[in-house]
Amino acid sequence: MRAWLAVFLLAWAGWAAAEERVLVCYGYGCLAEDSIRYTDGQLGTVRRMLFAATDAESERRILADVIGLLYGWAGEQSDIANDRAGNFNDDNRPGKMDCIDHSTSTTRLLRLLADRGYLRWHRVLEPQVRSLASVLFVHWSAVIEEWPGAEETAGEAGPARFAVDSWFVDNGYPAVILPLEEWKKGAGPDV
Repeated sequence: MRAWLAVFLLAWAGWAAAEERVLVCYGYGCLAEDSIRYTDGQLGTVRRMLFAATDAESERRILADVIGLLYGWAGEQSDIANDRAGNFNDDNRPGKMDCIDHSTSTTRLLRLLADRGYLRWHRVLEPQVRSLASVLFVHWSAVIEEWPGAEETAGEAGPARFAVDSWFVDNGYPAVILPLEEWKKGAGPDV
């Protein structure tokens, strides 16, 4: 009897550890948050996608799709399914997200991937801000950095850094990943 109980507890512990929960915020300025559950199957899909990467550049291309997929699944469990690119396309529906919501939530999603060992060529940094022309045009983004030595792009300035910006796209679409310095100068889709 004890042996069966031990087997049951081990199996349950493996199942419980397999799923993950991530807080996704919305409402402009993270006024609201929902706990989003990612299943073992969803995480397995993401792992397989990212493990197909052969270098840092291919990992970034795949990561853009993975972030879109994670947001799409989050939209099945919350109002963020209503989120549209930028700040003015949401028609004031519940679940709308500004750049603070996106940079915070995307950073949380990136940390989930990093903590599970799914990012092999990048590490997650704190969100960064850009300010164009004046303080009226402030914009935030999640940021990743190539592991030192991951690519030959590391120069005197250090490892290459990239903005991972899901604010530019509708919920569930691939995030925009740009070199951080280009993003800081205003690069990205016009929304």
